[in-house]
Amino acid sequence: MFKNNVFKAGLTAVMALALAACSSSTPAGQPTADTPAEKQMILIGISPDYPPYDDLNADGSVTGFDYEMGEWLFTWMNENGYNYDHEWKQMSFDTIISALQADQVDLGISGFTYDKDRKVLFSEPYHESAEVALVNADSDMKTVDDLKGKTIGAQLGTTGEDCANNVEGATVKAIEDMGICVESLKGGAYDAVIMDKPVADNYVKAGGYKILEGTLLDEQNYIIAKEGNDSLMKAVNDAVKAFLESADCKALKEKYGL
Repeated sequence: MFKNNVFKAGLTAVMALALAACSSSTPAGQPTADTPAEKQMILIGISPDYPPYDDLNADGSVTGFDYEMGEWLFTWMNENGYNYDHEWKQMSFDTIISALQADQVDLGISGFTYDKDRKVLFSEPYHESAEVALVNADSDMKTVDDLKGKTIGAQLGTTGEDCANNVEGATVKAIEDMGICVESLKGGAYDAVIMDKPVADNYVKAGGYKILEGTLLDEQNYIIAKEGNDSLMKAVNDAVKAFLESADCKALKEKYGL
């Protein structure tokens, strides 16, 4: 009787191991070796002062194209084999890259464009853009050539600031908040402010401004991550590809005038 019990116990153990082995393959839509079973928290840096990309609602909550796209991306990722929680962290634009490099945030989604001096990973592009000059509607300037020798505002840490610094004879004043830049333009402190075209279009639509003819730099928008964070960027790129192929992308761009 004792031997039979030992035999049965051993058989039970073997069968349990066999069942475990049979169930070891990852079911569709579940985390893989690259996507841990425990949810990974992803912090996203965003500067909500750059409508229509990023803005604030009256209650202080974040809105804008980048925010809604980011929510779509994380929903898609978690429905397609990845396993993330995420939170948005409001910060000034010029601090997002340093925060990435210090592991204080994991992604930057805030209208970023390519700059070789930005030591980060860039996603696949999700929108085309350009740097343009916004001026008051009554300005006598007509083209970007008229910027020479003028006082130009830009957001600190942006490619718009770089473009302003490349204008011959210009006095450049770069500050953290684009909204304050535009208010300073309205008040006469600047002759022009350089920004992404979708942002300039948004101000023109609101009234009181116009865009000078010509562009200072043709660009595209990207999501950024810390160099070396390849697994997260792979997930982001998978999601960006799906987003660009979706009807939601077209609807969202129409909603925000992109």
